[in-house]
Amino acid sequence: MFRTALLSALMFVAAGLAHAVQDCEVGGQNVNPANGSTTAGKTGLMRCKDRDSGELQREQELKAGVFMGLVRFYEKGKLAREHSVNEKGNMDGRSREFSPAGQVIREATYRNGSAIGLARAFYPGGQPKRASFHEEPGGERASAEWNERGQLSLLRCGDRPMLAPALDDARLCGFAGTAASNVELFDAQGKLRSRMSFAGGKRLSGESLYDNGQPSVQEEVTGSTRTERRFAADGVKRREIVSTLVERGAIRQRELDYSERGTLVREQRWSPAGELVEDAAYYLNGQPRSKAVYSGDGAARVAEITEFHDNGQRAAQGRYSVGVRSRQLPIGTHQRFNATGMLVGETINDDKGRTLRERAWDDSGKLVRDDEVFEDGSRKAYAK
Repeated sequence: MFRTALLSALMFVAAGLAHAVQDCEVGGQNVNPANGSTTAGKTGLMRCKDRDSGELQREQELKAGVFMGLVRFYEKGKLAREHSVNEKGNMDGRSREFSPAGQVIREATYRNGSAIGLARAFYPGGQPKRASFHEEPGGERASAEWNERGQLSLLRCGDRPMLAPALDDARLCGFAGTAASNVELFDAQGKLRSRMSFAGGKRLSGESLYDNGQPSVQEEVTGSTRTERRFAADGVKRREIVSTLVERGAIRQRELDYSERGTLVREQRWSPAGELVEDAAYYLNGQPRSKAVYSGDGAARVAEITEFHDNGQRAAQGRYSVGVRSRQLPIGTHQRFNATGMLVGETINDDKGRTLRERAWDDSGKLVRDDEVFEDGSRKAYAK
């Protein structure tokens, strides 16, 4: 954030300078910073003023003709930004930005162009706005933000306390003592938006809230298992996701979806490796709607799918070949049933998903059609 903000500020200044003519001098001698021959071999502080107003706009150190050391930018005669650069022109050392009243609103330390250590931002009134800790390699490792009321609005813990003296993250991130910490976060208007708990810098649980105070999302970690629950604004749970935490993220193990009434409408399960093994759906009356059970690997992966009527009776069942892109092809015998459970249709397919034979029965069980099906879609009565 600090690098982006500083670059944006420098681009803004550069854009302003492009429309204003500056006169620069070093030790009383006129120089042109865009013309290296005028600064060659010079040492001292280059000062640039607006030609029309005479206001100081820029100061920059020269060492033997190389821009190196302190850099300052002014706006309306007041110091707005200052930092230092090394012989490569990269920021190196302390960097600060100021409000028109002279209050420090941003401070950081750089090492050869990269932020390092604690960086802080402040509101114009001096209240803390943001704090972050940076390392190389790795970049930003921990951060905290506050609203203008001084209430904490964001906290991201590192693997050790990093944010002091800006924030007591040793306590808030659960590094002090054996009990987990409890943290509340607020929005710009001072409304409670989330609750979290940490131990050893790791978040054990978290809860975000709607405007009415009802939970929006809840998350908790127990060992290597993370459970996330999502709610509607009226408090009804709409989704639950259970994942196994691994070194580079998480592997989803179970997902449940609920209706507006809170009844289960879908449940999916995955293997420890992340392969879908079961997908079940339900009617709002609680009866099963469909169930798919997956097995096998790669090209041999198949799904056994059963569909149901809303009275609980089977409606259809069959096996499908599941391709690499999850395209399902019907294979083997597929059957359809009426609401009383009686067989009313049957299709036989080859291992490439092509239909070879179709049969149909009426509700009394009488065979009414038995066709052989050809590759072009034509058919004829099956020879007995």
